[in-house]
Formats: sequence, structure tokens, C-alpha cells
Amino acid sequence: MRSILDLLIAKGVIDEAGARSAKETSKKTKKDLETILIDQGVSEGAVLNAKSELLGIPSKRLNEAQIAFDVLKNVSEESARHYQMVPIGMSEGVLEVGMVAPENLEAREALQFISSNLDLPFKIFLISRADLNRILEGYKGLGGEVSRAVGELQTVLGDTIDLSNIDSKKAVEEMITEDAPVTKMVAVILRHAVEGHASDVHIEPSREQIRVRFRVDGVLYTSIFLPMNVHEAIISRIKIMTNMKIDEHRKPQDGRFRATIDKRDIDFRVSTFPTYYGEKAAIRILDPNVGVRTLADLGLDGRNLEIIQKGLKRPFGMILITGPTGSGKSTTLYAMLKILNDEKRNIVSLEDPIEYYIQGVNQSQIRPEINYTFASGLRSILRQDPDVIMVGEIRDKETAQLAVHASLTGHLVLSTLHTNDAIGVIPRLVDMGVDPFLIPSTLVLAMGQRLVRTLCQESRKEIAVEGTVKTSLDKEIAQLPEAIRKDLKIPENIYEPLPSSSCPKGTRGRIAVFEVLSMTKDLEELMLKGSTEADIIQESRHQNMLTMRQDGILKVLNGKIGLEELFEVVV
Repeated sequence: MRSILDLLIAKGVIDEAGARSAKETSKKTKKDLETILIDQGVSEGAVLNAKSELLGIPSKRLNEAQIAFDVLKNVSEESARHYQMVPIGMSEGVLEVGMVAPENLEAREALQFISSNLDLPFKIFLISRADLNRILEGYKGLGGEVSRAVGELQTVLGDTIDLSNIDSKKAVEEMITEDAPVTKMVAVILRHAVEGHASDVHIEPSREQIRVRFRVDGVLYTSIFLPMNVHEAIISRIKIMTNMKIDEHRKPQDGRFRATIDKRDIDFRVSTFPTYYGEKAAIRILDPNVGVRTLADLGLDGRNLEIIQKGLKRPFGMILITGPTGSGKSTTLYAMLKILNDEKRNIVSLEDPIEYYIQGVNQSQIRPEINYTFASGLRSILRQDPDVIMVGEIRDKETAQLAVHASLTGHLVLSTLHTNDAIGVIPRLVDMGVDPFLIPSTLVLAMGQRLVRTLCQESRKEIAVEGTVKTSLDKEIAQLPEAIRKDLKIPENIYEPLPSSSCPKGTRGRIAVFEVLSMTKDLEELMLKGSTEADIIQESRHQNMLTMRQDGILKVLNGKIGLEELFEVVV
């Protein structure tokens, strides 16, 4: 039977004397033959290629490629070290696993077990020991750092950690100092959340363990599990950072803090909530570097962008954005404020909460507990000589009527509403007590939006526009306004996500799909005659308004998003 030495001799990499020397040294030192050959000057690539040919398993050189934690988490660090195998990528739904000894039956059986649990097929690649060791270092990320901190914390405070019976806030603060393991643990979780572009962190207690989940691009992913006996310490640390009451466990609390991560000042908005197994913490990450974006960055283009830019030049009136929680309404408002923000204008905002601070804008946090609400704040704002007023949300009749009054008296008002689409803004205002005859003279435009996960441009799979895909697209395109349809070019291919080592989910970031209804002369006449929602829909078609679904279809044809991702968020 041929050996790796026979192959290397046949390829002229080593001579027979060198092969004998390597074999004898391996027996004496009990080191594996591959390591001895490399020590004797044989290149790692030559050894890897020979072993790959011998075993009939493809090899892969990883060079300095970084493996994302989303890929690494498929195999635990303990299993990776014990069986000398590491996940190295995802390709078309298949987990790629690198092994230095694929002939090891025990390791193959363990991999089969892991694959069954994940319900994920795998493909084995032969990798060098240097690549294996470098990837194992990657486990010293979130899991490794937090595990070490948990160990330190349990050593310091004992196996059972219970801070609930400590009445003095000062006593708890002394236990949880800046150098304490729990402080490091919370810091590591937050740092990895920021580095992973998460928008939220959820710390959730259960019977036996704490689950830490990150929300990335609108989807929650479990990042790590922690032992339940560190729960009290983690929640207390978060409460100290936000100046909450440490001894209050029975009711929800809210707070906020700022931290410097990677030389960036980042705001964190925190909410605690009592559950059966203890307090849950939800942390919203407000990174100013990614928070305030341009309208084009958000996904606005063509007719939609043109109408909004024209609307923002109006000296007075209302621009209302609608959509469910988490659809990016606040981000769109901030993008508009960024355009309007100059020395000539006095811009005042009422927010709950203030998500991003904008230099030059007078931002105010409402506080309902002291009767400082959107309605009472609006009355005060009108005495501040504003040019532009931003109201975080119109929630009730009083706020709606005050916003209409502000726009009638020469102010540009930006705000949000909770309705399903742009057309629903008009009946919603009427339901909130706004006189229908006032709406035409105040409403400039209504926008609806949703967020859709975007495809990784370097990692996406082509789908031919044929068969059922073509039938589906033809049906959608037929619904587009004639003005857009006549100039539309149908591509030969569209795209869907393709997971890879650089883009584990096949998607990265989100873009919005929009619909924009403008107050035209025809719509004004309809409103004054007492229009129905069906009338407004008909008028929107005369305006060549794109629905959110239609705007999404154009983004599918441009290769920005996938059909499946679009249909997840629009009907």
C-alpha cells in the first residue's frame, strides 16, 4: 500500500534517504510524520497535496482567511480541539469542515453526529495543522472570552451567585467593579454585538441557562449560552450602567448608557422585563456611525426619491412615514433631518427615545411620567420659533390635531404613524379626529416602508429567469405602472442568497422598500368630496405610485435582494 512518503519520492520532493530519516525520527520522537517532514524542510503545501491524493479527499489552503463566528459556532470549541476539525465555510447549504486527520474514524463519527443535530450536510476538506491552529484561535472570540469570564466570576463569588438579597446598591457596586469578571463578560458581549453589526441584544433566563441572542438584519440568532448562576450578576451590572434600581425585580425598568467600543462612542438603550425565571434584558444598540444615512443609502431612488426631495423643500406641511415597529421609520426621519439641517433653520424634535444625536438639531426626550408627552411638548415647541418640527410618533387624537395645526401655521412637520401602508395614512388621520377638509392643505406626502435583507454582492447565486420564476415575475411586472414598465429591461438572471465563509447567511445588511403617496390636485379634490379608500388607491395609480411590493420587485431585478427575502416582509 502506498504511503505519503512514496508519493513524495515519486514527485521528487524528497529522496529515499530523506524518507528513511523522517520515518525513523517519527518513531523515535512519536511525532506525526507530516510534522517531521515539514521540520525537515518539505513545504506544507507539498505534504498537504500528497496526503490529499493518498486519501482521495480534496485539500484547501485557507491562508489568512478569517472564519466568521456564525460558521464556527456549528462545531463547539471543545469538539474542534478534541477531534482536530473545524468548520471553514458554508456553500449552497453545505457545511465545509476542515480536518487534519480525516482518516480518524472517531472524528468522522463525531462529525456525522453533529451534522444530524444541525440537520446540515457536510463536506470534508484536508487542511494543514497551521490552518487548524489559526482557526482554533478564532474560538477565543465571544464564546472563549465569555467562558473565561464566567470561570473567573464563579471563582471569585463561589458556585452560587445571588445578589438579590443584597439591599445596598453600594455593596453590589463594590462587588461588580470595573475589573470584575462580570464586567468583562458584559463588555465582551456588547463588543461582539457591535462588531457583528447587531441591532439588539437579548439576555433571556430559563430554567437551566441564560440564552444570549443577537438580532442581525432583523433576525435573532443565538450567540451563546451562560450558566444560570451568573444571571443576577449580569443583570445587576447592566442596571448599574444604566442607573436603574438594583433591588427592583418586580416591574420593568428602562435606562440608557454610552460606551466607547473600537474608539467609537455608542449608545445603548436598555429595557428590563420580569419573567418567570428572572429578569430579561433587551439592549438596543445605537451606533451613530451607521444610524444617520442618506436617502439613497436607505433604498430610495427614481420617482420616490424625487418626490421626497421635492417635499422636503416645502416651507410647511406634514410628511408622514408609516410602517410596523422595526421597519426603519426613525432612520428615514433622521436621513430627512440630515438634509434639512443647516444654519438657516431651527429644527426641534420630540423623541421617545432619542436614538441618535444630530449636531445642530434641538432634540428633546419626552417623559410621560411627568406629563411631558408628544402633545404637551408640541405646544411648547411652537413657542420655540421652529422652522422644522420632528415628532417621533403621532399616537393619539390630541397629538394629531396639534401636528396639523403646526403645519397650518407655517411649519414643516415630520412624523410617523402606525398603519399598514401609505394609503392608510389618510383614513387613520380621520379616525384620530382630524377634520377631512384640513388634510389636503396639510399633508404633503405619506410614505410606507419595510426592511428587506440584502444579498451579499460577493456571494450570491444566479437563478435563470425561466419556468415558474419567469411566470411569477411576469405577473408582478404586469402590475407595475406603465411609465415604469415600458422602460424596464428584464434580466436573464436574478439572485438568491449563497452562504459562504465571508457571508455565512448569504445576506448582509438591510435596505428599505418604499411607497410614496403625494398630495396632488386630483387627490385634494377627492378628499374634499369625501373620498373612500378605493378612490385613494385609484388616484395612487394615476400618480404612477409604486407599492412596496413593486419597489421590491425592481430591487430583485437589480440584484439587490432575493424574491424570498422580499416576500417575507410584503404581501
